[in-house]
Amino acid sequence: MTRFSLFPAWPLLLFATLVVSGCGSSRQLQSVTLSPTVADAKNFANGQVPFAATGTFSKPPSPANLTSKDVSWCVGSSTGACPGNIDTGATVDQNGLTQCNSGFVGTVTILAGSVSSTSMNPDAGSQLKVFGSAQLTCP
Repeated sequence: MTRFSLFPAWPLLLFATLVVSGCGSSRQLQSVTLSPTVADAKNFANGQVPFAATGTFSKPPSPANLTSKDVSWCVGSSTGACPGNIDTGATVDQNGLTQCNSGFVGTVTILAGSVSSTSMNPDAGSQLKVFGSAQLTCP
């Protein structure tokens, strides 16, 4: 008759417990900065302005460059609201590349940040929780 011992499994169980309990202590995005902070589309090739986002986190490494995996981009308001499918005068892709809509003249706010809520209605848009903003002037 063989005897089953749990002793060799205890270190693995302890390790698994520590890993699972550590999952809640991940880095948290605290602020986002966009660069450039102000841009005029007429000064960029084909009117396309590449914005970049940098994030400050609660734990190192910080600051760090942000990608589309980290933040969502939109043309929105200074309050962090992304209006959804409403014409805002410009477009921005998920890499931060912006372009003014044909015929639009004015200034728009470019946002990058973490989404706090999304409406089931695509026209309603979303609200960014932690975000940075920049201004884009369209000729």
